[in-house]
Amino acid sequence: MWPRWACRTLRSVPQDADPISQLPDDAQLLKQQLRASANEVQRLKLMVDKLKLQLARRVRAEFGTSSERFDLQVSLIEPVGLEQLPVRKPTAPAANAGSVDRSLPDHLPREQREVRPATSPAHHDAAGQSCGCTACGGRLRSIGADVSEHLEYVPARFKVIRTVRPKLACTKCEAIFQASAPSRPIARGLAGPALLAHVTVSKYCDHSPLHRQSRVYAREGVEIDPSTMAGWVEQVHTLFDPLVAALGRHVLHAAKVHADDTPVKVLAPGEGKTRTGRLWVYVRDDRSAGDLTPPAVWFRYSADRKGEHPQRHLRDFRGILQADAYGGWNALYDGGHVVEAACWAHARRPWWDLYEQHRDDTGLAAQALRHIQGLYAVEADIRGRPPEVRRQQRQARAGPLLEKFHLWLQGVLTQVSTKSELAKAARYSLARWKALTRYVDDGRIEIDNSAAERALRGVALGRGNYLFMGSNAGGERAASMYSLIETAKLNGLDPEAYLREVLQRIADHPVNRIDELLPWNIGGQRADAQARAAA
Repeated sequence: MWPRWACRTLRSVPQDADPISQLPDDAQLLKQQLRASANEVQRLKLMVDKLKLQLARRVRAEFGTSSERFDLQVSLIEPVGLEQLPVRKPTAPAANAGSVDRSLPDHLPREQREVRPATSPAHHDAAGQSCGCTACGGRLRSIGADVSEHLEYVPARFKVIRTVRPKLACTKCEAIFQASAPSRPIARGLAGPALLAHVTVSKYCDHSPLHRQSRVYAREGVEIDPSTMAGWVEQVHTLFDPLVAALGRHVLHAAKVHADDTPVKVLAPGEGKTRTGRLWVYVRDDRSAGDLTPPAVWFRYSADRKGEHPQRHLRDFRGILQADAYGGWNALYDGGHVVEAACWAHARRPWWDLYEQHRDDTGLAAQALRHIQGLYAVEADIRGRPPEVRRQQRQARAGPLLEKFHLWLQGVLTQVSTKSELAKAARYSLARWKALTRYVDDGRIEIDNSAAERALRGVALGRGNYLFMGSNAGGERAASMYSLIETAKLNGLDPEAYLREVLQRIADHPVNRIDELLPWNIGGQRADAQARAAA
């Protein structure tokens, strides 16, 4: 490809002229043109590399695996003080390994079916069944049995609950007595707590839109219009509003919060198209630092991505915010009440994209990945340990690694073009080095923001099914439902069973005791009840 100056020269000469003859005879002028040509070629090369990288990212996002596993194991520093650390658990065996227990769960109900062999009616046992030998007619006696099990599925079913409240009249004073009507989650509503929980979890956890649920129910002979279910979801959201607010207070009371956001399509009324809203997620989860405080997830919705939204969500928060490099967080850090902790997963990602493009195990991208791999190896050894142990181990083991990596990144900038993707990847880490390395001196901080990214996985899966939300109000409802469902999952609860129990109780529950309905409290009450029943 000819550089721009050459193209301009060629356009100014006749078509049959020799381009070489048009070059200047002056050596200095020729050198200047050659330098300009070399700079133009370098610029075009960088542009091609950038376009190739963008194409590779798009292809991987659409068709590739989301895993960023880097298998080249290289030890960069000797471990320090490992004798006081627990032995790491072995990885789970393969599904086809002979040692895997494939017995069916004990909690499932068993239905026994006895298959008897053909017998002669010459003799009968105590139950009156024939037990004669078909060969000689002699009596058969039991010598054991072979037992096998297989798993069967019982389809879900609807039922109608009729509530009858007899009226009783006194024969003497004619006073009338009648029990009060049981409360319902939705006053005079057709749906019971279990159905409301099922519709909600199917939509926000199993990602089945309401119109699809309507067709499923119709196959079972129950016609429920999607608009009717939409009204149920709206009223359930109103019921859950105090509970979600209590969940938010629990999250923001933490010393450290993980934060992230993701785009969602929202229908623009009257425009015939969609616009992009945002779901913001805030996660409290300190289990990897040995903290037994219940983990929780709090979602919020906004119609755009302006920084004023997270600033409003976190206006009362005081502590460490672990997030990506989005500029909307900066105003929070400027106030001094919130401390920034950056994410090594985001710092690693541009290096991974470069490695994926070339797959060169000796290149700069592979070298960067090996440096970061050493940092994560330290974290794997200290996961679940108290903050002070984590701090000591990080300072002893990760500190030297980070010093080497910092020098290496500075060296990269002297080796490559300032406009190259390699330089951009290096500058990303160097510009945020203080926030990226803050975790070394504070055992409460994580190495990355994976807790928030894990909480957004359900939203990413759902986007492919429901395509867009119907309105901003629909986005707010989704934020509330995602908050309760993801928090229930983090606390080891079945989301549908949890919402069912909450819906059975919330209509009569005092609002000043709403914290009793949070997932970890519901789970604790259920465990206590099971213990009393077993005793």
